Amino acid sequence: MSKGRVLLGLSGGVDSSVSAVLLKNSGYEVDALFMRNWEEENGSPYCSIKEDFLDAVFVADQLDIEVKELNFSKQYKEKVFSYFLEQLREGKTPNPDILCNREIKFKVFYEYALSLNYDFIATGHYARKRTDNNSFELLKGSDHTKDQSYFLHSIKNEVLEKSLFPLGELEKTKVREIAERNNLITSKKKDSTGICFIGERPFPEFLRNFIPENPGIIYDDKGNEIGRHKGLAFYTLGQRQGLGIGGIKDTQDSPWYVAEKITSDNSIIAVQGNKHPKLFSSVLETKNLFLINNIKDKDFYGTAKVRYRQKDQECKITKKGDTLRIEFSLPQRAVTPGQSVVIYKDDVCLGGGEISEIN
Repeated sequence: MSKGRVLLGLSGGVDSSVSAVLLKNSGYEVDALFMRNWEEENGSPYCSIKEDFLDAVFVADQLDIEVKELNFSKQYKEKVFSYFLEQLREGKTPNPDILCNREIKFKVFYEYALSLNYDFIATGHYARKRTDNNSFELLKGSDHTKDQSYFLHSIKNEVLEKSLFPLGELEKTKVREIAERNNLITSKKKDSTGICFIGERPFPEFLRNFIPENPGIIYDDKGNEIGRHKGLAFYTLGQRQGLGIGGIKDTQDSPWYVAEKITSDNSIIAVQGNKHPKLFSSVLETKNLFLINNIKDKDFYGTAKVRYRQKDQECKITKKGDTLRIEFSLPQRAVTPGQSVVIYKDDVCLGGGEISEIN
């Protein structure tokens, strides 16, 4: 007996390919959708969408599942990329992968699947879910080195209810083994590390197609002019590479890091050494709060992370209306406005918000 009809997001990578195998073997009726969410000029050295589509088609053929292709690039540019550029122009550093999951994979894709009477959508994310008192909780993937709950923290509970994460209980090595055992063409394909749907490319070069350079002054923490930058949008807090500061007399040999971006006069403050106090913050506040479930306690202790690869950090979490105030037990390096802070209670992802203020 079928467990239900599932529309799987099939990207042409090993994770979604193995997800298709696991869903079929578990008794679901599986169809697949290849989402084309970025229009690239033919011949671009960074565009892999043709290769990815052919891999997705080949896997679907191997597994005898139907694969559809839809172009969501208009929605991506309106809902994700335009906001991404707007935040960069304001001197912030947004996370397009989080926006893409919220607005495309778990909204546009989800609504499309429901319109065709599918019971579930599925993706190759490393995350889990469980039922708790008739609602659903988002949990970290069992492989904590691959856990992607950080990127999923802003999806709605009703969408989570209809979402399947076949890889949630697996280690990445096991996923590769399953792909090889099933002779999938994607078994040895490397993981993508580029921006969601845009791919792997030199980011400053790409960004200059949309945001012009706006040069300004780089100061040290004593107010001395030490260099010039190309525009606040091209830098993020804690950044070391690309500052072009060198040959300054009477300074230490330690490398320079971006410590602050000042939009009022289009300047950057840089400091020497990756342990400089100006690189650290103990308190942050958010905007655009997203909670998977209502938080019963408005003031509690848990953990949070301010970037994807960061280990969970102990903190005090206070919910104030539609914002969070987070006080870390230890100062955190390069907390960056525009990025997302995601909060946890043990393995349960509670939600998060965009970092708006740091102290």
